[in-house]
Amino acid sequence: MYKIEKRPSGYLLTFGGTITSDEMTAWFGESRTALKGAVPPFGVIIDMRTLAPLAPETQAIMVEGQKAFMTAGMKRSCVIVANSIIAMQFKRLAKESGIYAFERYIDAEAHPDWTKTAVAWVKDGTDPDA
Repeated sequence: MYKIEKRPSGYLLTFGGTITSDEMTAWFGESRTALKGAVPPFGVIIDMRTLAPLAPETQAIMVEGQKAFMTAGMKRSCVIVANSIIAMQFKRLAKESGIYAFERYIDAEAHPDWTKTAVAWVKDGTDPDA
């Protein structure tokens, strides 16, 4: 399951459950369409609290999607996770795609007000790791 929503600070992406490579391909296509109306710079919040680890072929499509957001003008992104496996997987993918330097990761269980923290990062540059 995935969802793409336009927000005042940019985009909210939601990923949950097991995502197949076909679903990820559909997400990538919808993302490219959504990004045609993007006004840079913008931020992206990615809610992955219920996402299962991605298969290798699905990861490759995600990397291409991350690159598309970066190319379209993404300035900062924030990934919301609920387990360390997803956090480690997406940190590695962010390094592959080139977005790691401006992406932050928030453990939703450790930070119940993760929405406020994520928006402060993507919109205002208030670093949650500082």
